[in-house]
Amino acid sequence: MNIIVIIPSPLRNLTNEERKVNIELDDESSSVQNVILALNNLYPGILNKVLDNDNQLHKYVNIFIDGEDIRYLDGINTQVNDNDELSIVPAVAGGSIG
Repeated sequence: MNIIVIIPSPLRNLTNEERKVNIELDDESSSVQNVILALNNLYPGILNKVLDNDNQLHKYVNIFIDGEDIRYLDGINTQVNDNDELSIVPAVAGGSIG
């Protein structure tokens, strides 16, 4: 399964300035958390910028799957499908992911 991850400007220093990253997952039933872990394997440091110590989204980070905010779905347990586009978006106010 292939997931396209859109990386925000403040995190591109961790992805060699890549704006889009393709993540290949073996499991056909994968979650947003699996995508983030796979992204962190490729680009160490991403995990700490996106998830807190309880493995929940930082309050100042939003993640969208094909335009849907995962906070209104199943959070980081939201299932992803082949060719989904996952966007990491810093919140407009409060905090910093950089």
